[in-house]
Amino acid sequence: MKRHALLIGLGLALVLVFLGNAANFYRIGLIHKLDDILYDYRLRLTMPNKADHRIVILDIDEKSLKEEGRWPWSRDRLALLMDKLFDSYGVAVVGFDVVFAEKDESSGFKVLQELGRSQLKDVPQFHSALAQIRPQLDYDNLFAGKIRNRKVVLGYYFTNSAKDAEKSISGALPEAVFQPGTFKGRPVGFLRWDGYGGNLPELQQSAASAGHFNPLVDQDGEVRRVPMIAEYDGGYYEALSLAVVRTLLSGAKLSPGFATSKNANYAGLEWLDVVTAQGALRIPVDRDVSTLVPYRGGRGSFRYLSVADVLHDRVPQAELNNKIVLVGTSAPGLMDMRSTPVAAVYPGVEIHANMIDGILNQDLKHKPPYLLGAEVMLLLITGVVLSLILPLLSPVKATLLALLALATALAGNLAIWHFAGLALPLAGGVLMILGLFALDMSYGYFVEARTKRQITGLFGQYVPSELVDEMSKNPEQVSMEGDSREMTILFSDVRGFTSISEKLDAKELTLLMNEFLTPLSRVIYKHRGTIDKYMGDCIMAFWGAPLPDPEHAKHAILAGIEMQQKLRELLPHFKERGWPEIHIGVGINTGRVSVGNMGSEVRVAYTVMGDAVNLASRLEGITKQYGAGVVVGENTKNAVPDFIYRELDLVRVKGKDKPVAIYEPLGLAGQVDKAALDELKLFHQVLKLYRKQDWEQAELQLYNLQRMAPESVLYQAYAERVAYFRGNPPGADWDGVFVFQTK
Repeated sequence: MKRHALLIGLGLALVLVFLGNAANFYRIGLIHKLDDILYDYRLRLTMPNKADHRIVILDIDEKSLKEEGRWPWSRDRLALLMDKLFDSYGVAVVGFDVVFAEKDESSGFKVLQELGRSQLKDVPQFHSALAQIRPQLDYDNLFAGKIRNRKVVLGYYFTNSAKDAEKSISGALPEAVFQPGTFKGRPVGFLRWDGYGGNLPELQQSAASAGHFNPLVDQDGEVRRVPMIAEYDGGYYEALSLAVVRTLLSGAKLSPGFATSKNANYAGLEWLDVVTAQGALRIPVDRDVSTLVPYRGGRGSFRYLSVADVLHDRVPQAELNNKIVLVGTSAPGLMDMRSTPVAAVYPGVEIHANMIDGILNQDLKHKPPYLLGAEVMLLLITGVVLSLILPLLSPVKATLLALLALATALAGNLAIWHFAGLALPLAGGVLMILGLFALDMSYGYFVEARTKRQITGLFGQYVPSELVDEMSKNPEQVSMEGDSREMTILFSDVRGFTSISEKLDAKELTLLMNEFLTPLSRVIYKHRGTIDKYMGDCIMAFWGAPLPDPEHAKHAILAGIEMQQKLRELLPHFKERGWPEIHIGVGINTGRVSVGNMGSEVRVAYTVMGDAVNLASRLEGITKQYGAGVVVGENTKNAVPDFIYRELDLVRVKGKDKPVAIYEPLGLAGQVDKAALDELKLFHQVLKLYRKQDWEQAELQLYNLQRMAPESVLYQAYAERVAYFRGNPPGADWDGVFVFQTK
């Protein structure tokens, strides 16, 4: 035991790291990200793939927009919809996943009033007729009358986005389900908001109830939970799904459920009860008073009906009779789409449908606050046992014990999920077991200094010291001999370097070159790249050799983006020294190439050759044509799906017959702002129209894009192409490819 004291101590230290994360003393992003991934996998593995037939989604879909016009529709159409749903179809309850925040003045009543006040103020017949038709033209009041005394639940939203909370308040809120002071003295972690977007007061007063439709969006952009109760200005407000259930049950009482605890810091709110004469429906909540969404399956698990079909009596009465109807949208243009564990693009209204299904059928997973303590205890016991026993075992027995511990953790967690309905965190335990095993296997292992010196001598001029260290630990993976492998190649070049060099003397030009090549080279090293060579103002680098790199394409893209950022940081310094502004283009391509020592008996160099290298160079050369800082080939884009890309074009570069698609990486998914995503979506529509030779629509959308980004080289280039093709149509056999005649 003494002989292994250091290893045991290191193992216990590793256990403490995981315990600190589990106890929320600090946050290790990798563990939480893996926990989300494992949660999603368990969810998809165990979801029933069938939904409650009582719940129907009335969809404001593309068909409805085409028949009824763009949203929002006039309220007289919605009033008609209410009559059809309740009188013709006999629905049980209607919930709106939309908000009616603005008055409807589409009837022209306001214009008639103004006419009566100005030009026809002395015409009593006009005023008499106007008074008679007013009820038919006041669409908001008409709609309010149609939802009054019916089981209609409106939707609204909370917000914390505005700097001035008063500016973010509109419309009216329903009565709070719990009044201020209800939870006084209890440290309940309600989500608090400082603003809201509610419905018109006359509509809110006429509705049976209302609920917020704010989901909780996790750091990876996915919706896994919905806050059942949210706090605003001291009052407590229910979610749309909960409001629909309570309205369905004729206003069933909502009661908070507290667990007893001697710990004063434990709020104890673990569930909500929807109490009826027949019993109670229990809704488990976590420390944020949120509930895990019980996804029943992928998108479309619930019955969808088009609103247009209901308005035009194309739906059989049995389809909606006594059903719970949720009115929402799946039309992409209305922006109510979410990312979820079961689908990357998922209608928000279907999230509410899943919640209602889970509440009514009492099929909800629970992640109560006390699970934190349970996870800490499991990690402590498992970690201490493995830390003490693994060092005493042979490699084979240690491997078997680690596998047994891992299998037990996975099976136990899945059993708790299935039989107890508890979402116990899993990633911490899995990573801790793997970490302890890796520590045990690597303990005592070291690489002789001579091996490291040899590796450094061979590759020190090409790669960063961190990679040299890695290669010295696995010298068998390193070879100078020629090899064929998939790699990613990067070329960067200064735009207009000839004119820049003519403005500086030799000494100043040398200083400038060193000033920008050094930080850009460090960026390449930072992202595990190998610098092949400098060719004047050009840098050639590659990823995937001499050490294999499974993420070579991702590292190259990150390097290219950071090179642009680094150069922008250098420009103020260049300006202070009187140097001209420098801008670079970066071309990146992935493909199979030959790598190794190449040259002659006189001189050799470790380099890459192949068609993929040539294409990377061509991509760098055409960056300026699109005003893009970084351009990547299609292979690179496909190898790194966790980036958001703008497709730039389908091109045929000089020296290649086969066209290639080229893209501009905008950033990692989840880190690109909504405005950029909206602009990207619009440009991709332009590309479709351009390739379909729909010049008029393409020109219209490009005009919108140029208004958003007047200085965009890309939009200007396409505008010029479209203008040319209008007068010179390319013909029916045109493949949409743009041909470059120069390098």
